[in-house]
Parts: sequence; structure tokens; C-alpha cells
Amino acid sequence: MKQRIITGLIGGAAFLLLIYLGGSWYSLLVLLLAVIGHFEFMRMAGLQPWNVASILGYILMISILWPSLSFSTWLTISTPDLMIAVLLLLLIYSVLRKNQFHIEHIALTLVGALYIGFGFTYMAATRNLPDGLMLTVLVILGIWSTDSGAYFVGKAIGKRKLWPEISPNKTIEGSLGGLLASIVVVLAVNAIFGGLDMLQAFLIAVVAGIIGQLGDLVESGLKRHFGVKDSGQLIPGHGGVLDRFDSFLLVFPVLHLLGIV
Repeated sequence: MKQRIITGLIGGAAFLLLIYLGGSWYSLLVLLLAVIGHFEFMRMAGLQPWNVASILGYILMISILWPSLSFSTWLTISTPDLMIAVLLLLLIYSVLRKNQFHIEHIALTLVGALYIGFGFTYMAATRNLPDGLMLTVLVILGIWSTDSGAYFVGKAIGKRKLWPEISPNKTIEGSLGGLLASIVVVLAVNAIFGGLDMLQAFLIAVVAGIIGQLGDLVESGLKRHFGVKDSGQLIPGHGGVLDRFDSFLLVFPVLHLLGIV
């Protein structure tokens, strides 16, 4: 637990610093996280992370993410065209490999690229908005406070299981505590440092508190299906990129889809 707290504080501070700097610094961070996250997904799925098919997956994932990065003007990428090309090449590759790489592997490669690519795309795109710094910080604080609130409230008074088939330690009481923590923290920080409309801040908190927990359950379901404990060991005491950013991959896209940010 001590190691987890120390690495969490150091990592969180460095992460917030890069968000503050924005621009190429933040874009490079998001790109690096996406590449590592995709590597973790491929490895969890039992796919070779550096063969021809996985490289096509990386190319597709990066093409989805690329337009939202600050240095995307260096190179124009047509994602729809590239998506079609990657799909066709994967199908051809499955034939050349004589079904050692088959349709399920193609599906996993595409799902991984879409899941990671779009998740980190909206994370980067939020920072590019006029109020991007404050919006990004509020979303992240909402997610982090949800995690902490759910953990401590669940430990203290949690009795009824939330979704035992996927994550046996999560409780309904903890889930509600996480949502409440997100609302309190986001509204307080916005009132002191922000300036966003309070309704917008409230909606950010609610989405972070609900969808953030759903994102965590999605990742738990994937790990349970693939039979792994953590997506990786990159962060001591915290697991891999997908273990730490699973909530981000759903919260940021949902906020954009709902027009909240």
C-alpha cells in the first residue's frame, strides 16, 4: 500500500504537470500511453504484440488518435481509408497464415485499436478546447475521487455486491460513495479555481462518477475473460496503463458524445 501511494502521488503530480503544459508535451504523453495500452491489450488477448497483424493494429489505433494531437499538422492521415486498408490487409494476412491468425484474432485486433484509439483521442481532444485545461483537470479529479471514494466507502460500510461476476470486491455502497465523492470534489474545485458553469461541472462529475466505474468494470471483465490479474506491470503497485486509464477510455468519449465538453 505504501508503494502504491508513493508511486500514485509522484505519477499523479507528473501527469498533472504535463496536462498543464499542454501542447506537444501532453500530446506525446497521450500517444505514449496509447501505444503502451495497445501493447497491453494485444498481450492480454494472447496475440503477438509485434507481428504483422499487431503492427497493423498499432497503425489503425494511431491513425484514430493522430488528428487530436497537437503536432498532427506535420502529417495528414485519412482514418476511414486507412481503416479499410487495415481490415483488408488483416483478412489477407489470415489467408497467408493459413488460419493460424483467424477471424477472432482480426476482431480482437480491430476492437483493441478502436477501444484504445478513440478513448485516448477524446482525452487529447478535451485539452485542445478553449477551457481545455480546466475541463481535463475536472474530469480527471472526478475519476480519481470516484476511485478513492468507492474504495474507502466500500471498505467502511460496503455490504451489497455491485457486480460480483466481474469484480467481486466492489459494492453498491462503495459505488454510491464514489459518485458522491466525484460530485463534491469537482464542484468544490470548480467553485474555487474554475469558472465553468456549475451545471456543466455537475454533469462532468456525474459522468465521471458513473461511467468511470463502468469503464473500470469493462477492464475487469476483459481481464477476467483473458485470465490475467493486471494489464501490465509498468507502474509499481498500480499495474499497467489500462489498469490506470480504464475509466478515462470511457468517460472522455461519453462526455463528448453527450455534448458536455
